[in-house]
Amino acid sequence: MTDARQHQRHQGGEDTPHPSGPHDALTDVPGLRVGHAQRIGDGWLTGTTVVLAPEGGAVAAVDVRGGGPGTRETDALDARNLVQRVEAVVLTGGSAFGLDAASGVVAWLEEQGRGFRVGPDPAQVVPVVPAAALFDLGRGGDWRARPDAALGRAAVEAAARTTPGSPVPQGNVGAGTGSVVGGFKGAVGTASAVLPSGITVAALAAVNAAGSFADPHTGALHGARGPLPDPEVHAAARRRLAQAREISAARSAASVHPPLNTTLAVVATDADLTRSQAHKLAGTAHDGLARAVRPAHLLNDGDTVFALATGARPLATAEALADPVFSVHLQAGALNDILATGADVLARAIAKAARAATTVDGPGGVFPSYPDLYGPADSGRTDS
Repeated sequence: MTDARQHQRHQGGEDTPHPSGPHDALTDVPGLRVGHAQRIGDGWLTGTTVVLAPEGGAVAAVDVRGGGPGTRETDALDARNLVQRVEAVVLTGGSAFGLDAASGVVAWLEEQGRGFRVGPDPAQVVPVVPAAALFDLGRGGDWRARPDAALGRAAVEAAARTTPGSPVPQGNVGAGTGSVVGGFKGAVGTASAVLPSGITVAALAAVNAAGSFADPHTGALHGARGPLPDPEVHAAARRRLAQAREISAARSAASVHPPLNTTLAVVATDADLTRSQAHKLAGTAHDGLARAVRPAHLLNDGDTVFALATGARPLATAEALADPVFSVHLQAGALNDILATGADVLARAIAKAARAATTVDGPGGVFPSYPDLYGPADSGRTDS
């Protein structure tokens, strides 16, 4: 096994045909930065994550597959519409209330003079900030504890303080702070891959689903290959998970029936994609979500995937693209590799989120983490 594949397995992710980037994170796409802000305790268990594009923005698109989405400015990402590039994307808790976090990001971008120019003065900008929310209301105990503009501003400022290419914190942070997946504690996870062309494809997910990221029969993560949990460990984990669900149902703040959820993700690349190609990337990335969370895209989910393309690398060399006969085929082949890899890295990001989560036991419920129930990523027996 190569060092890169060993690294992927150590992270609890699925083996892929391509090595991961330096940090196996969304920030391996040059120019992208990620910031988290969260509030925990005194009734709070929620947060916001901001993906900050390079100055000048990135080509953006979105694909919504869940039946209960909560979104803002997603219509602006239609390829038929005016604005082609965005400066930031917001993933947040708080359901529809939490979309107010995007207002703080818009205000910060305006202060930086970043956004869609609408006049001759550099200050005359309108930042277009797409956002999507997941349902975590009441998970900390207080139904009214949800992200606001101040938390959104804190998240974008956290992103701006990082240097390009920085590692991305994972686990109970940002939009994953109050997330839950089929009774397990959800989280934020991220992964990346570098294609032979040098193009990077990466994903970040805040996982909060009605389905589960673990096989109910074995306890193995759907989005990861490797050792299966020991049958006795799995049996004990199922008992503990069932007990946690009963306790959570008895705590009034968590008693929302049916449970409401949503997995949010950003898939990004440094390839030079059109808006339509980016939309295709967002759509095929949902295949990775559906591999790693089963079932997915239910009426109680609002599963939403954004795609960002910074445009630093062409799909093919200038010489190849100059050939009128083969340029279409070369671009299609290069794009297909990006599309397939987008699904792969999103599945791995979800598996890494499962491994990065930590158990929460509070007034809103008991949400055990996958590692707490099943142990380290490399424990267990191999599948024969």
